[in-house]
Amino acid sequence: MKNNEAPKKIYLKDYREPSYWIKKTTLDVQIYDGHTDVTATLLLERNANDESRKLSLDGDSLELRGLTLDGKKLDDTQYVLDAEHLTLENLSDQHELIIETRIYPETNTSLEGLYKSRLIYCTQCEAEGFRKITYYLDRPDVMSEFTTRITADKTRCPILLSNGNKIDEGECANDRHFAVWHDPHLKPAYLFALVAGELSLLEDRFTTCSGRDVLLQIWVEEKDLDKCAHAMDSLKRSMAWDEQRYGREYDLDIFMIVAVDDFNMGAMENKGLNIFNTSCVLAKKETTTDAEFQRVEGVVAHEYFHNWSGNRVTCRDWFQLSLKEGFTVFRDAQFSSDMGSATVKRVEDVLLLRAAQFAEDAGPMAHPVQPDAFIEISNFYTLTIYEKGAEVVRMLHTLLGETLFRKGSDLYFERHDGQAVTIDDFVRAMEEVSGRDLSQFKRWYKQAGTPELEVSSEYIEASEEYVLQFKQRCRPTVECKEKQPFVIPVDLSLLGDAGKLPLNLKDQLDPERSDNTRMVIELTEAEERFVFTGVKELPAPALLRGFSAPVKLRYRYTDEQLLRILKLEDDGFCRWDAAQQLMIREIDRIREALVADPSPAISPALVDALTAVLADDSLDPAMVSLMLTVPSEKYLNELGEQVEVEATHHARQLLERKLAKALAEPLLQCYELMRARQAAKPYSVVAADVAERALQNTALHLLSILGDEKSLALVQQQFAEADNMTDELAAFKALVHSTRSRFDSAKTDAIQRFYTKWQAEALVVNHWFSVQASSPAPDVLEQVKALMTHPAFDMKNPNKLRALIGAFCNNVTGFHNANGLGYAFLGDRIIELNRSNPQIAARLLTPLTKWRRYDEKRQEKMKAQLERIQSEPNLSKDVFEVVSKSLELS
Repeated sequence: MKNNEAPKKIYLKDYREPSYWIKKTTLDVQIYDGHTDVTATLLLERNANDESRKLSLDGDSLELRGLTLDGKKLDDTQYVLDAEHLTLENLSDQHELIIETRIYPETNTSLEGLYKSRLIYCTQCEAEGFRKITYYLDRPDVMSEFTTRITADKTRCPILLSNGNKIDEGECANDRHFAVWHDPHLKPAYLFALVAGELSLLEDRFTTCSGRDVLLQIWVEEKDLDKCAHAMDSLKRSMAWDEQRYGREYDLDIFMIVAVDDFNMGAMENKGLNIFNTSCVLAKKETTTDAEFQRVEGVVAHEYFHNWSGNRVTCRDWFQLSLKEGFTVFRDAQFSSDMGSATVKRVEDVLLLRAAQFAEDAGPMAHPVQPDAFIEISNFYTLTIYEKGAEVVRMLHTLLGETLFRKGSDLYFERHDGQAVTIDDFVRAMEEVSGRDLSQFKRWYKQAGTPELEVSSEYIEASEEYVLQFKQRCRPTVECKEKQPFVIPVDLSLLGDAGKLPLNLKDQLDPERSDNTRMVIELTEAEERFVFTGVKELPAPALLRGFSAPVKLRYRYTDEQLLRILKLEDDGFCRWDAAQQLMIREIDRIREALVADPSPAISPALVDALTAVLADDSLDPAMVSLMLTVPSEKYLNELGEQVEVEATHHARQLLERKLAKALAEPLLQCYELMRARQAAKPYSVVAADVAERALQNTALHLLSILGDEKSLALVQQQFAEADNMTDELAAFKALVHSTRSRFDSAKTDAIQRFYTKWQAEALVVNHWFSVQASSPAPDVLEQVKALMTHPAFDMKNPNKLRALIGAFCNNVTGFHNANGLGYAFLGDRIIELNRSNPQIAARLLTPLTKWRRYDEKRQEKMKAQLERIQSEPNLSKDVFEVVSKSLELS
């Protein structure tokens, strides 16, 4: 974008079908050192619903070398070519168009289209990367049958892969060879994939529910072949689960995964040939944490589930992105819950929503789950589209129930198989099977922002009635100032001194309820009142059980009520949330008390409650770990109107220290018990073992805060003896993040030892970068700058950028140092990345977009960096959109 003129905004209301369809696409891709030649043969057919005879194909950074229409070469007077389009006019109903282009994968740093990652040529075409390969109608509603021939040097590219089934291969002159792949399923260009390079193979098979044999392949560099077994097992579990839970069977003879080092995203669901970031495939105990094992399983499942919710049924336009992503995130969350602990998975999802998605809803990039406009679609691969979109689907599941939701998904898949459709089509299927009018529910798709649910209560002892009054509101966002009421499902129970109380709504009977101690009520108005009868004591209401709606709950719980929920409620989310709320209150009290007292006391009731949690053998150790974890600074900073950087940091730090000291004895006992259990059996990633390691390492973290000789010895021992990356990294982080001088020597030694040991493992080195970049050390920025010159750091690799620069920008006290140097550092990096990888630049910009929430001096410094970036010549659309929205109304 030259001279930073405002790029064109694209609106949902302007959607029109294309004037032509591409019925068949045949690609001939000739890979050479330094360049690649692509010949695309397109069979065009005019759209009967469109009167235009004009065809405008998308293109980006292409070198046009030839154009042939129906066998006749065209000269440059017979078409119009500009930086973004190739246009032909006065066309007939049908044509064969042959387009010859040259591209340069080796110098393609944007990592879109065809590019080279180490030894591998690979593609990334979602959302609009195919236009960097050839001129095309690069939009999801143009679905075509693809045949791809790849030719390359046999030595440098012995493996040649594309979508579908291989139908031919052979030798060529000059020590070259070819392979031809055909995909029988119609697909849009964003699902196209091509891989060529030096790759090694892990192979397996899966028999589908109808008895079909499917070949499964995972392709990686030779050095990584020993880290693929978990991904393969995850793939087979995903295939079986999707058959059992959704009745979806795989439809090709082969399913392939390829892992590459350089990838802007986590993975991509290209039909039959999924291309993954190595971080989402490679896993073994020595180099991979439990959380990463779970991530690999979840991402493999997500991309596989896309075969139906995204590929067989795709989105009509990019405004419908959550149609495939929100639905598929919901499906992969169900899968992960079934494979492990449902409660722990739910808490982890809520943590992400509260700390990051709610912040997105409250920031300048706020948008509905179905946006109404965008400048650069890559900026809308957001937590709102994915995670909030999944929550919207989850609410549908809650409102309809498992049986009707399954009937709705079956109808959706059967009705729209092979089509590009809309969110309305998905909701309509749910309406038809349930007989419900979901028009109000669709406000979740149309309205941005996080609803706030204010709840008040009254207990009328004389009539044994308990009244809950609900008020919902949603703050204005750019697209809509006045929000209409949402449909909000509230799963609730009432707790008495001895446990749950029966729930009976006044003047309402529901004989079909199997559990009379819990209920889902549906809020549809701005204000609503519910009266429960036969309530024989003042209860503590457990609201939003399982986090039944993505809202901010405002209810004035007493400490006693929270303690009752923590002790008696059987919903794991509510128990965890009660512990979090008690800790947040404690942090607020400490923050106020610190004005006059450098070391205020903490609540004995909180200490007693957490002591009881540690002593409760009936609890899942993973839940105990979560309940002992103090809310993050990132989440705490989202709770107030203005971020108080230092005050929140000091109060949180003091609470952790006080808890560590008060709980030292039971924490040590717990740590030793978990260590002994793990030592008595071989390592595994089954849920029970993962839970024990989680609790062990939470205990180690808190004990390390004590900073005494005993805790230092514990940390050093675990660091030295760990036989898995979960334990080793936990100890490494405890050493590096310690603020105690007693740890200094051990810290320096650990940093050197960790790198020396793991320097050949790129993903482990990323941990090495991240732990140092997230350190609370006052000179962390200087450390980060020094690490940027380290031989292991690569400014062109997204994983390295996220590991070092991304981790530093999420380091609240380091990045938001009052001197503003962190902001200037990020500004420099964004300007640099704008020229090489605009997608990553735009994503790293996020911390600066929240500048209005800080104090006046920080605001000035953050805004100055945004203005500096905005003034850069040739700003990409990606960065321009984020910066301009961040500065609007200023």
